[in-house]
Amino acid sequence: MITFLVTFLVSLMVALVLTVVVRNRALAWGWVDQANSSRKVHARPIPRLGGIAIVLGFFAPLCALSFTDSGVGYLFRFHRELVWGLFAGGAVIAMLGLYDDLRGAGARLKFTVQFAVAIGLYLLGFRVELIANPFGMELSLGMLSLPFTLLWIVGVINAINLIDGLDGLAGGVAFFGVGTNFILSLVRGDVIMCLLMAALAGAILGFLVFNFNPASIFMGDTGSMFLGFVLAAVSLKTSTKSGTAVAMLVPVMALGLPIMDTLLAMIRRSVLGRPLFSADKEHIHHRLMARLMLSHRSAVLVLYGLCGLFTLTALGLNFANSAQSALLLVGMGVVVFMLMRKLGYLDLHRAGTVGEVRRRNIRLRSLVKELSRAIRGAQSLQQLWDCVRPLAEALDVARLELRLQHQRDGLTDGVVFETQRPAGSALPLDVRVEVKEGEVPLGWLSLSWSDGREEVSRDEELVVEQVAGTVAERAASLMALAHAEPSRVVALRR
Repeated sequence: MITFLVTFLVSLMVALVLTVVVRNRALAWGWVDQANSSRKVHARPIPRLGGIAIVLGFFAPLCALSFTDSGVGYLFRFHRELVWGLFAGGAVIAMLGLYDDLRGAGARLKFTVQFAVAIGLYLLGFRVELIANPFGMELSLGMLSLPFTLLWIVGVINAINLIDGLDGLAGGVAFFGVGTNFILSLVRGDVIMCLLMAALAGAILGFLVFNFNPASIFMGDTGSMFLGFVLAAVSLKTSTKSGTAVAMLVPVMALGLPIMDTLLAMIRRSVLGRPLFSADKEHIHHRLMARLMLSHRSAVLVLYGLCGLFTLTALGLNFANSAQSALLLVGMGVVVFMLMRKLGYLDLHRAGTVGEVRRRNIRLRSLVKELSRAIRGAQSLQQLWDCVRPLAEALDVARLELRLQHQRDGLTDGVVFETQRPAGSALPLDVRVEVKEGEVPLGWLSLSWSDGREEVSRDEELVVEQVAGTVAERAASLMALAHAEPSRVVALRR
């Protein structure tokens, strides 16, 4: 037990110190998360690389123990496949997250790396071969073991990533999952798993000191994906060692909140015709703040309480018989149903508008594809603007403006395109989306509505963001050509 405590304290201190160092460096180098979208809940730029402190805080005591000439060091060397799977896989996932935080990684790259790591874990013995059933015979997966294992690992990685929407939320949710696995491992006498969970708990708490509301640093994808990976891998090991009738239900319950939020997001976006990987402001934590009028901190504390219920249910399932397990599942199901109803996920009054919203979103997605294809084929800035102009009618805006500019020889040169149309006479609502290639600003796309609206829907905002991203890709190369031929550039100001 002393070894577990020392591991926890070392990890805690390493994470505390490194979080401060990373926060200061990120601020100095401009590696911050900008508050430039309606789905952001923070009002100022916040450093986003805190996950580095979590990763190094987790690895520091474990690496030291693995090289010691002791019983613990022997255990690490004896369980070589387990250690290699977690260490190597965790390092790859952390590097993927770091790349995404610094440069931005598309869904294709993320899933490619995540599935590759998941396959590696499967080959090392991290797998689900049986699905336990508290109401009857257990089910052998057979050939379905591989896809089920891959979906579990990749799903949990992205579930923790999706829940990372409020200060301290993802870290707190992960901490409850870590606590569940630690208790289960301690009861079974699994020293390796206890050490892993003690190290991760210390790393999370060391980071949460600076991440709880009001946060001074975010974990970013580096931290959220790493936490999801470790929890997914450890859960596979703890569930396969369980002798209960609900083995796989225990980790599902332990990570109940992020899993539930992810499933709701997938269903919501599919039903409404939104891109499956698009961000929105309809997650459980967003609805708690919007519908129950909770503050940022109160919403997080409520979700901590819900995670506590999931943890108690998971532990109860581990020690309960079949009848008791059924009662626990029914009780937790009632709690989840009441929460979903309170947050409006089961609101039948909105069902009539779902079909209309879905049809409109499908039309907008089709429009984005057409505009993106045309923009990529534009041979001049004028042609690029001609491709963007249909956006004004599609979104019913009163004014659409595209401004592209760059610095050259101390002067700001560029071009401005604008179109106006009769679309209401109310006070205008203006929205500006930055057009940039990587971290290099190229200008902005401005839209103005005069139909009396007070806010822009997330669906419309998503369309503008996607078009602005495609414009940035093409404008970068066209402006490079214009830089080589100054006569193609119109001076804005000197």
